[in-house]
Amino acid sequence: MAEINVIPLVDIMLVLLVIFIVTAPLLTNSVKIDLPKAASTPDESREPAIQFAIDAAGQLYWDGDKINHAQMLQRMRAAGAKEKPPELHLRVDRHTQYETLADVMSEASKAGVAKVGFVTDPSGTVTTDIQAPAPVPQP
Repeated sequence: MAEINVIPLVDIMLVLLVIFIVTAPLLTNSVKIDLPKAASTPDESREPAIQFAIDAAGQLYWDGDKINHAQMLQRMRAAGAKEKPPELHLRVDRHTQYETLADVMSEASKAGVAKVGFVTDPSGTVTTDIQAPAPVPQP
């Protein structure tokens, strides 16, 4: 009758036991330090973000004020010339032409306003109010 040799199994188990005994204290050992306490306040040195909006008709709004393209360029250059240029938060109507948005982003980049963020609807609901085009009458 064949017998199972358990000596290699015991050897492996003892090696694993030694490895775990050596490494276990390293995993649970931590240095006790007394961290300093500090009260922090919001960073007031940051410029307030520019709230820039574009409606479906392509009309531009700077912090709620209706502006034209020339005024946008002037304000972008002034904002980009600051020591710390502000962030540009874009609120764009979903029916706005991409060309208008691309132009605004390009001009912001040229002016030095590099931080751009898109503001979206936080509700996450998507409306499907896109209607099919009217049929073209055939002569």
